[in-house]
Amino acid sequence: MAQQTVPVRDARLGRAVGATGAGETVHGVLLLLPGGEPESMRRPSPVTAASARPLARRLAREGRDHGLVTHVVRYRYRGWNGPASHPVDDARWAADEAVRLYGDVPVCLAGTDMGARAALHAADHQAVNSILALAPWLPGKESSEKPDPVKQLLGRRVLLVHGTNDERTDPELSYRYAERAKKVNRDICRFEVHTDGHGLHQHRTEVRSLAADFVLGSLFARAFSRPVADALAAPPPLGLRMPLAAGFGSSLRY
Repeated sequence: MAQQTVPVRDARLGRAVGATGAGETVHGVLLLLPGGEPESMRRPSPVTAASARPLARRLAREGRDHGLVTHVVRYRYRGWNGPASHPVDDARWAADEAVRLYGDVPVCLAGTDMGARAALHAADHQAVNSILALAPWLPGKESSEKPDPVKQLLGRRVLLVHGTNDERTDPELSYRYAERAKKVNRDICRFEVHTDGHGLHQHRTEVRSLAADFVLGSLFARAFSRPVADALAAPPPLGLRMPLAAGFGSSLRY
């Protein structure tokens, strides 16, 4: 039987949302990295990309006055695919493309599930100054992979967010990752969303407010809210098991 070749594809940036109108200047870029599958050479699901758009629109709206533009990254393939780690290369390409399009501006990589893992891996790109990792998919003891590296996070601000009832990606693994990372970079914190699951739907409003607070503070040197500032300053385990309070962001104005 003839061997089937895998088509060569290119990563793409989705439509820009935010400060891109006439007379508007871009001062920061947020790249949204959707989830995926452990192994798959198929095209990414359009549904997965669409799931990242509400957060992209929310953050673009909150950051418009600061000059924020957001893009959803379209991967070449649906899967992580072992050592190939295709989404990591796509994330680095996307950061290169952001620099090409907008110049020397800071970039935040924000990912969910597999996309969160890709964002953490690609933190070493010179344009990246911050990482937002939502419900990150990370290797556990049962995996044949080595623990994910953390040295690339040095000099970046990092926020991990995980639901305590997540049945798809283990919140304890993201805690252990954050614990290792905190030893090489103090600018790391992690929030726990109690009783919420993988999609963080139950407390969606609070999670998006937390994301906006972190992204605007990281990209534009805007003051963080008290909970985020406290989480970044607190030693482990306090700053890595910070509970996301109900109603977070209801009194914040951007």
